[in-house]
Amino acid sequence: MKKIYVILLIVAAALPFVSCSKDVDDELEEPMLIIKFKFDPNQVRLNNLGQSSTVPAGNAAQSPIFNTLGAHYIELAPNANTQLGSGTIIYHGAETNVGGATAIDFSQEKIVAQDETFLKIPLSQVAVGSYEWMRVSLAYQNYQINVRSAGVDYSGTLASFVGFNTYISSFNIGNNVFPVNENRLQGYWAFGLNDNPYSTSGQAAAGATTVPNPIQATSFVPTGSCVVTGKFVSNLEIDGTETNDVVITLSLSINNSFEWEEVNADGKYEPAAGEKVVDMGLRGLIPTYVK
Repeated sequence: MKKIYVILLIVAAALPFVSCSKDVDDELEEPMLIIKFKFDPNQVRLNNLGQSSTVPAGNAAQSPIFNTLGAHYIELAPNANTQLGSGTIIYHGAETNVGGATAIDFSQEKIVAQDETFLKIPLSQVAVGSYEWMRVSLAYQNYQINVRSAGVDYSGTLASFVGFNTYISSFNIGNNVFPVNENRLQGYWAFGLNDNPYSTSGQAAAGATTVPNPIQATSFVPTGSCVVTGKFVSNLEIDGTETNDVVITLSLSINNSFEWEEVNADGKYEPAAGEKVVDMGLRGLIPTYVK
């Protein structure tokens, strides 16, 4: 009985220290800025200037089913006159010169699915300010598309590299391995049929990838950069006194974002018929936040 009494005294004496430790942990948990992506096939389809856009005559398109996406650069911009790089840069991915010119290092690229956290940093690292716009340099897309061959429809996976320049050692689509070991400019893609050994790859023409920027007239984005720009409905205010996390969702329009030149005018992508991919650019960005 005496032994039990001693044990209880020791436990009781330790309780204040446990409580104190918990309080310290709570104080160390500072609010975070969290970035997630959403892929919306019904979001308005925009052109390079942020204007509503339709598929041009002679081409066809489909809204892919997204698996994952990678981004290389994220910036908060106070207003429409903020030049690229002059806002608050909250993310810049790894780069390399292994392939010659500076390029995104695909081996270190952060790639996520919808609603998965892409970035989580302390809000104390974000400059105090009022932000009207968000810029995101997209780099990699992986999605499902439908193709037709000899009158039969198939589904397959497409890997799309839309960053300004990407160094790729190798990557795979299912069991299909694509050794590259070189830089690839914006518009490089590879495709593999699901549950089938067929695969192929190609390169879209320079400057063909759509990169919506509604403030191009006042805040220029270079061709080939894939820096998509979108406006908050109401400015994101960061005053440095936040006690809760701020979660930003970047909704990307995938409305007919995979586009090709038609040979057979049937609205079906038929690579075996010589139909060429012309555009894989995301079709708009709408950023929203919850505080």
